[in-house]
Amino acid sequence: MINFNIRPFVGTEPEYMAEACSNGKICGDGPFTKRCQEWMNRYFGVPATYLTTSGTAALEIAALLSDLQPGDEVILPSYTFCSTANAFVQRGAKLVFVDIRPDTMNIDENLIEDAVTEKTKVIVVVHYAGVACEMDTILSIAARHGLRVVEDAAQAFGSSYKGKKLGTIGDFNCLSFHETKNLSMGEGGAILLPDIRWRDRAEICREKGTDRSRFFRGQVDKYTWQDYGSSYLPSDINAAYLWAQLEACSKIQNDRMNTWLAYDEAFADLAGTGRIEVPFIPEGCVHNAHMYYIKAADLEERTALIEYLKQNRVMAVFHYIPLHSAPAGLRFGRFHGEDRFTTKESARLVRLPLYYGLSEEDREHVIKAVKNFYGGN
Repeated sequence: MINFNIRPFVGTEPEYMAEACSNGKICGDGPFTKRCQEWMNRYFGVPATYLTTSGTAALEIAALLSDLQPGDEVILPSYTFCSTANAFVQRGAKLVFVDIRPDTMNIDENLIEDAVTEKTKVIVVVHYAGVACEMDTILSIAARHGLRVVEDAAQAFGSSYKGKKLGTIGDFNCLSFHETKNLSMGEGGAILLPDIRWRDRAEICREKGTDRSRFFRGQVDKYTWQDYGSSYLPSDINAAYLWAQLEACSKIQNDRMNTWLAYDEAFADLAGTGRIEVPFIPEGCVHNAHMYYIKAADLEERTALIEYLKQNRVMAVFHYIPLHSAPAGLRFGRFHGEDRFTTKESARLVRLPLYYGLSEEDREHVIKAVKNFYGGN
């Protein structure tokens, strides 16, 4: 069976993890954690990056920094993982789901402003498949209404929008380093802060609401409880694994891109004849080859395709069930406007195997299996 995903591994991870174990500090904010954060500060050009236990934790910190009050409204797409919503539900916010664009599967920027009310405080954008949302329009709406923008860039490490790296454009920006992402630390994430004025509070929120980090830097003579927070620091062992990935970042990304491009070239004929749809990359957007998906005609065809691929040793999967149709989505939010594309498009999408180290032989097997399915129909 050709797996849908295999976590990235470049070979130096065990060495760095052993070093983390031997240096006497495997809890949070150890040497590898600091090394990773400094690397990302340089790479993203931001003044502050904090590793977290997950992308979910990064979103929770973003929600805390947004100063939401019970009853405040947050605009977001329904086509996303539940973590995007949960972080804001925890703060008592009401979710307002907006339809997506069928071409990118991202929130439709032209529908956001109509969903804004006097209770709206935050717009959350999710860069699906590492392809940027239309950020100029969204930032303009946020500026007109005094709203914060949170980037859920969990899938978008290395992607950019008009020359700006995703994860640097919003007020608070969140990454994931789960094992399904381009770079991994097993479980982990990061929050990026383009504005340095949020650094101290984010650090306190991440350290259980205390100024413990300032104490260890010798800036205070004792640490105390300062604000609401939680234990969001990952182990330095996890950070050591991530450090190996950061060192090999270009190698990993190039390998994934080779697979993405091979798929895109191979399926051009099927897309050109309208048998399937393939990813669309808007002008000004540079993606990171996080995933390659195709869209079948409908749910029935998608189900048949996934089963056919499984019978031919290919593990392909569908993605999110729209949040607004889930029990928690019905309880915590509402859909604004018409659901023209969210449910329809999500029911058509199939994700193909794509990971660092996928062999050319396996890649060609996937391509052949997809083509045989459509050739036989």
